[in-house]
Amino acid sequence: MNNLTVTSSPHITSPRTTTGIMLDVIIAMVPAMIASFLFFGARALLLIAVCVACCVLSEAAYCLLAKKPVPVGDLSAVVTGVMLAFNLPATLPVWQAVIGSIVTIVVVKQLFGGIGCNFVNPALAGRVIMAVSFTGTMVNYAYPAQAADALSSATPLSVITAGNGAKLPLWDLFAGNHGGVLGETSCLALLIGGLYLILRGVIKPIIPIAYIGSTFIFLALFGCEAPLASILSGGLFLGAFFMATDYTTTPYTNTGKLIFGLGCGLITAVIRTFANSTEGVSYAILLMNLIVPYINGWTRRKPYGTEAAK
Repeated sequence: MNNLTVTSSPHITSPRTTTGIMLDVIIAMVPAMIASFLFFGARALLLIAVCVACCVLSEAAYCLLAKKPVPVGDLSAVVTGVMLAFNLPATLPVWQAVIGSIVTIVVVKQLFGGIGCNFVNPALAGRVIMAVSFTGTMVNYAYPAQAADALSSATPLSVITAGNGAKLPLWDLFAGNHGGVLGETSCLALLIGGLYLILRGVIKPIIPIAYIGSTFIFLALFGCEAPLASILSGGLFLGAFFMATDYTTTPYTNTGKLIFGLGCGLITAVIRTFANSTEGVSYAILLMNLIVPYINGWTRRKPYGTEAAK
């Protein structure tokens, strides 16, 4: 009789690796990188390169000092660097991008244990920290020279807030021909990347559909004059496909993913409509990140053959 080897779970194996998943995410972000270059010029690529380099070097330096294995080969620091850069305006001083990258990796990611242990999305937390620390430069947006008149000197969300959302050209919003941060302007590029992730099986479409759809519905219910223009503006598509689908900080059940997406949509719509802010995506996802453990507990399946605890 052959000897049986007993090991701990999980017992289901997969050829998919962390490096492979991160590589797919990087590929999915290439269309948005190209769009940022087309609309904002070479400085967009400079900021992306700086953020990626600083994130990788910060992770390597921290792990060496802490005498931990250096995990830069899994490409997660590269993904974090690109996502952080996508949340920055093209006009941001390079030294601020360097500081933001170091804080994102060291404080938000590594101090909490590294990949798989962070309780909020590192890139979004880094954006919020930078928004508080460098308020003026973080809202100093660049505007494409070929942008339509309504979008040549103001972001779409500020135009909607001013009550002129009906005048916004929807194609320009969808294509990304307007001001904003590097990675949020082109919904078309982000949609291409998101569909790639779905087709590759990296993410499920539950959260993006629930997030974008519920934001539209809640904005309409709250009286937004141009809900379609609003969902095509700001960081909604970037957040829905690339930030809200992070494995570590989102629920693992399908029901939980639906609740998470709906919650993000509600908070985003509330902030955009009633708060002193035209955005809301970053705060919505971060707030929902904090209650993910509770959502997992509420939606966790009961093991077959057991009884609920009394």
